[in-house]
Amino acid sequence: MKKVAVLMGSANDKPKMEPAIKMLERFEVPCSEHVMSAHRTPKVVADFASSAREAGYGAIICGAGMAAHLAGVVAAHTTLPVIGVPLSGGAIGGVDALYATVQMPSGIPVATVAIDGAANAALIAIEMFGVLDDKLAKRLDEFRASGAR
Repeated sequence: MKKVAVLMGSANDKPKMEPAIKMLERFEVPCSEHVMSAHRTPKVVADFASSAREAGYGAIICGAGMAAHLAGVVAAHTTLPVIGVPLSGGAIGGVDALYATVQMPSGIPVATVAIDGAANAALIAIEMFGVLDDKLAKRLDEFRASGAR
């Protein structure tokens, strides 16, 4: 099974991104977490994204607040699915991050979840993997039927 990278723009974002990691672990989807900034370490971000497929990743979840360019920069350097998680904080509570994440130019898509919606970002990745993995799809069906969160 491919793995999922969970990226965050700052180590301070970890509590808000933890639900993604926990959801991936719950479904036994391999994942790794990384801290990298689109603004402070742009080369690190570009290098990671451009080599992610060869490193065994099947999707990348990016959480960032305020200017929230991480998901967009990652998407610019890979054709893997990128799921953006706008994070709350700043003067307008995450709306700035939402707009920065969702307003991508044509041809460079970023799937975007709600502000602080890290668990849903993981579920989207799990659903994508479930397209080719019947056991995982069955576990998703059971998860939904149970009303679990």
